Amino acid sequence: MERFPYQKLPQEEVKTLKELGRLCRGDILKMTYIANSGHPGGSMSSIDIFLTVFKYAKLRPVDDPSRDRIVISHGHTSPGVYAAMARLGFVDLEEVLVGFRHPSSVFEGHVTRGVGIVDWTTGNLGQGLSAGLGFALAARYTGRDYHVFVIMSDAEQAKGQVAEARRVARKYNVTNLTVIIDYNDAQISGRARDVMPVNIKENYLADGWRVIETDGHDYEQLYLALKEAVEDELNPVAIIARTVMGKGVSFMENEVKYHGKPLSKEELDKALAELGIENDVDVYVEKRKKLPVEKHKKVYKVYPVKVDTGTPIVYKEPLDNRTAFGKALLDLVKRNVNDPSATPIVAVDCDLKSSVMLNYLDKEFPDRVIEVGVQEHNAAAMAGALSAEGVVTFFADFGVFGISETYNQHRLNAINGTNLKIVVTHCGLNVGEDGKTHHGLDYVSGPLNWYDFKVIVPADPNQTDKVVRYVAKEYGNFVIAMGRAKLPIILNEKGEPYFGEGYTFEYGKIDLLRNGEDIVLISYGSTVHMVLEAAELLRKEGINAAVLNVSCPKDLDLDTLKLVANKPVIVVEDHNVFTGLGSYLGTVLLESGMVPKKYVRLGVPEHAVSGDYKLLYKLYGLDTESIVKKAKEVL
Repeated sequence: MERFPYQKLPQEEVKTLKELGRLCRGDILKMTYIANSGHPGGSMSSIDIFLTVFKYAKLRPVDDPSRDRIVISHGHTSPGVYAAMARLGFVDLEEVLVGFRHPSSVFEGHVTRGVGIVDWTTGNLGQGLSAGLGFALAARYTGRDYHVFVIMSDAEQAKGQVAEARRVARKYNVTNLTVIIDYNDAQISGRARDVMPVNIKENYLADGWRVIETDGHDYEQLYLALKEAVEDELNPVAIIARTVMGKGVSFMENEVKYHGKPLSKEELDKALAELGIENDVDVYVEKRKKLPVEKHKKVYKVYPVKVDTGTPIVYKEPLDNRTAFGKALLDLVKRNVNDPSATPIVAVDCDLKSSVMLNYLDKEFPDRVIEVGVQEHNAAAMAGALSAEGVVTFFADFGVFGISETYNQHRLNAINGTNLKIVVTHCGLNVGEDGKTHHGLDYVSGPLNWYDFKVIVPADPNQTDKVVRYVAKEYGNFVIAMGRAKLPIILNEKGEPYFGEGYTFEYGKIDLLRNGEDIVLISYGSTVHMVLEAAELLRKEGINAAVLNVSCPKDLDLDTLKLVANKPVIVVEDHNVFTGLGSYLGTVLLESGMVPKKYVRLGVPEHAVSGDYKLLYKLYGLDTESIVKKAKEVL
């Protein structure tokens, strides 16, 4: 189907849309009443936009990888989205009316990726344009011909992330992207212009966008504006559609109280009578009572990943893990860039190329590095959407920015089931002199809250290389965390690289670096080599320590952990001591019945001071000498 095929919308089409608009308004009021919750007012101001986009964009067949993409940034207008999709045949109307906001129904309170023609789960305002931008950029790497429509509210234009996305779209001349803004000048606290004045038109123009203004309830004007936007091959286009909150029901119009409030029985009777629609909600209310109290089946959108992971690099001299990451990523792109059947690999940078080591890739394949400057929020959300659309995406940043600052964006990426690889460098006290503002200490605990993210903290450059290659071929969200400083190569008892030839990374597996029956020392990342040094010193004193490298601190290998039972255990980590591996592992051991004789956590107990990382490790009891001392105390 061609998108927006008419030069001018025929009157029969206008008539059809008007009738659909009337019916959808009734559906919106019914479903919010039946569920006794939801947002009818904004749904009724946006419904004409939804109908026009959904009817004339290239959206059929739904499973066509080149169909147009739909992002509803103001996801609370889900009643309007569901009504429009149902009336246009994308979903079942009765299932919507009965199941809206019920646990057993996919028609949740905010729109969900994979339901009908919805391509992104939203709810956190201000992120939709970033997602749409990611989709639009993905088309360049996958070669698919689709247009991205991002429908937004006016209130969320106040968010800084929206401005970040606008600028990136202009920098990369993203012309397969159209934003439609429902400008009803109404939000929860009152008029948008009073709550937070925003010069929406001027802002888009200032950032190099083309702006078209139109009546958001006039189907002919809307259609022409959308057609003009999708045919503009020079600019990203923003359509400002002026609308009315609660449009279609006289007593609801321009009343912000109906933003998130369903109608009463009396109000519903009155509104449906005005719309000329039968009030049959009692039928659906009874059907809703019979719905099972169970979780609806999860809706997932995934794609097969094909990546040649190549031959790992084996390092024999000390090196920082971030350099090993940069070289591995470059090698991956080199091996796959000329294979049309391979999944494209792209990196997103926030003005840190030379620090996170994306400079290796940028030097040889600059088109595979999307540089967005100092704007982490848009970068994180954009990278997530990019990864969801057939592009293996590495988002590289410092720990404090890539985890802490973008926490909510990655939470939403997790909800959307993306395929994002977050590589955070400069984690922990290992950053050293930059001080407390840059000591990222939540690279394990933060992702623990995102449910579907896997976390890997490699112990040296060799393990880092293999980890990067592993995550590139696996669909799903990963965090790879590392410090800043050069690390010694982890050796086996024969003096050979432990993670060298013959080693294969297995997610979740704990590496038994040294065996011993007296005490168990557990660590990961930048402190592993010091724990090994401590074990050697203890052995010289007749104390045999087992050393475990727990590179996957979120998913623990219980079989290997059995050796901790009834032994003293010390967990050493360059992480917040209260929320890191020590805390989580203690809970897992207790729940599994593998109770150590003693259990000690060594980590960072406060926002640390500034200084050389070796001095900081000594100051906070994470250096070799301190580990040896603590081990003797617990024996």
